[in-house]
Amino acid sequence: MTNLLPEFSHRTVDAEGVRINVQIAGEGPPLLLLHGYPQTHLIWHQVAPHLAAGHTVVLTDLRGYGDSDKPPSDPDHTTYAKRWMALDQLLVMRELGFDRFAVAGHDRGGRVAHRLALDHPHAVTALAVLDIVPTRHAFQHADADFGLGYYHWYFLAAGNNIPEHLIGADPGFWVRTRMSARHHGGTPFSSVAQDEYVRCFSDPAAIHASCEDYRAAASIDLVHDEADATAGRRVTCPLLALWGEHSFVGRHYDVLDVWRAYATDVRGQALPCDHYVPEEAPEATARLLQAFLRDR
Repeated sequence: MTNLLPEFSHRTVDAEGVRINVQIAGEGPPLLLLHGYPQTHLIWHQVAPHLAAGHTVVLTDLRGYGDSDKPPSDPDHTTYAKRWMALDQLLVMRELGFDRFAVAGHDRGGRVAHRLALDHPHAVTALAVLDIVPTRHAFQHADADFGLGYYHWYFLAAGNNIPEHLIGADPGFWVRTRMSARHHGGTPFSSVAQDEYVRCFSDPAAIHASCEDYRAAASIDLVHDEADATAGRRVTCPLLALWGEHSFVGRHYDVLDVWRAYATDVRGQALPCDHYVPEEAPEATARLLQAFLRDR
């Protein structure tokens, strides 16, 4: 294991039987940062130190990822439903002494953060989502371009252990090519961070858990999302959406308009990068998050 965040201290927090890997630093209002696929908390390694100048920054590995636990899956994929992944994070923050906090999530972490804000509105003071639109909207508007651009959503959700077997044959190739295919200008990826992603993803349990994450997104998560839509539940805290102008999200959606159907107070903008916003545009990401979180 390497440490690109030497100023952060490490803890392992038990979230009702699921051990979550945590890094924490800084002083001030609490801010939880969640990573995406196929990364770990290290996706924030260039952003978090800036934010720690004015916030208590908490970095975690989602359940199933990094050095957090990979609980056994179930036939209905509920173990990796965003509802339970979000609850992990709520319990982590409570254990650290924070009943109310801001949260920012990239990619899968953004979907967990979205669910956290819906299920626990009393706890989330502000929400930032990076390079995503809501899962429900993405599936409802899927077309040929989506199928080609987001083919991994369908591949990873396939059954019969197919993606686990194929990715497990060369996890390093999978991680590096997934990332290189979605990078456009900006800051190059850290080779040290990528090596750490590959280390974590070389665990067969992590590969399986991440597939379960995508299987849940295509099943039980949609059930929960549809129930919210039917009941008229929306995100009520301020929401910041950031996305890459070269990413699929930036090229195929009116991002702010989409989020305004799911949240009451939305703002945001594109950044000159592709999908991996915190790694490709770290300075701009940190600056915009700092401005958004000021006084919240």
